[in-house]
Amino acid sequence: MDRSLFSAVSGLRNNQTRMDVIGNNIANVNTTAFKASRANFTESFSQVLSGASRPGTTTGGVNSMAVGLGSTLSSIDTVFTQGNRETTNVPTHLAIQGNSFFVVSNGAQNLYTRDGNFKWDSNGTLVAGNGGIVQGMMATKGVLGGALTGISVPIGQTTPAAATTNVKTAGNFNSEAPTIAAVAPANPTAAELADPANAGSVVQTTMGVFDSLGSKHDLTLISWKTGANTWAAKIDPTGLSYDSTKPYTFGPGAQSSPAAAATPWQFTFNPDGTVNAASSNLPAVTFTPTGGGAAVSLKLDPGAGATGVTSLAVGNSVALRDQNGYASGILQTVSIGQDGTITGAFSNGTNQILGQVALADFNNPEGLDQASGSMYTVSANSGTPLIGYSGKDTSSTIASGALEMSNVDLAQEFTDMIITQRGFEANGKMITTSDQMLQTLINMRQ
Repeated sequence: MDRSLFSAVSGLRNNQTRMDVIGNNIANVNTTAFKASRANFTESFSQVLSGASRPGTTTGGVNSMAVGLGSTLSSIDTVFTQGNRETTNVPTHLAIQGNSFFVVSNGAQNLYTRDGNFKWDSNGTLVAGNGGIVQGMMATKGVLGGALTGISVPIGQTTPAAATTNVKTAGNFNSEAPTIAAVAPANPTAAELADPANAGSVVQTTMGVFDSLGSKHDLTLISWKTGANTWAAKIDPTGLSYDSTKPYTFGPGAQSSPAAAATPWQFTFNPDGTVNAASSNLPAVTFTPTGGGAAVSLKLDPGAGATGVTSLAVGNSVALRDQNGYASGILQTVSIGQDGTITGAFSNGTNQILGQVALADFNNPEGLDQASGSMYTVSANSGTPLIGYSGKDTSSTIASGALEMSNVDLAQEFTDMIITQRGFEANGKMITTSDQMLQTLINMRQ
């Protein structure tokens, strides 16, 4: 009879623990990225009353007899199912789609969390709610690399200038325009280029290019028709900030007129109006800027096919369309992509990769030890964390401007609570019944 008492006591104790787990789950129903726990029971040790016997010649075998001694708590598992996603539109709020964890350092060790409620601190460091520094990889001049480190992107940092090395031309030279009216069409004078009678045969376009210090210089391209499917070209030196003490050189054919070079600059077109880049003579433009910047050397790119400059029977629309240089800029805004890549938008109109948020995967995430603040630590049974990055080392992705919600299922928790309550009451009733039976035995000697 004592066995029933002790079995019932174990049932009370275990159901109380299960109710504690359920209470914690319900308390965290609105905790960001909280993972519910589940208490599991197993049968405790059984006391064997008699062993089994083999079948005899004339009798059958007899099974053993044992009385269980109650239940015991076998495990409390963390349920790592995916929680729903809540859109917050806060750029630093991150939600993981997959089984990975964010890596956060508290200075003494790395912690792991699904809670992406991050923010920038006063130093521009990306931190979690407990002040831990979010770990990842930083970029140098837009190129990611290096060891795992804290992510720091201070607003106001600058990006260096980049000298222009390539200028693209686009648009159309009118194929129906007459050859320029000049004494020497290959070498017209400034007055002949400016003559209104030659307006349809002369095209001028200007674009700013940058030196290594970010200073802007106006590059002016002047073109004129010299024959069927051929337009000559030159760079106007007066379109640049000219310093007579440091003469600018513009490459063959780029002096005051194409005739000054053995082969003038020219655009040559195919019969279908597309540019023939192979026969077009567009050498590099080089000049030494004032102010101490390095010499600039850039190439005029006529493009190819329909995307390049053309010569069709429509009006002139040639323009220097694009160039790859830029002035220095100040970081203004930061965004985070699905692969955790942090991209900065600078005041000079450029975007540059600044870093990438790291993710960690475990062979057995249920084996992680729980810490405060929705954090986890490595245990002997979790396995070593595999640090990687979305899109390269893990299949998990990151959603910016969203948070993962708790995966607590209230309907399931309330159902478990009722079952646990009834189990507790039944074990309590078992103790009461056993006590009454003991009282009956005691009363028998009266």
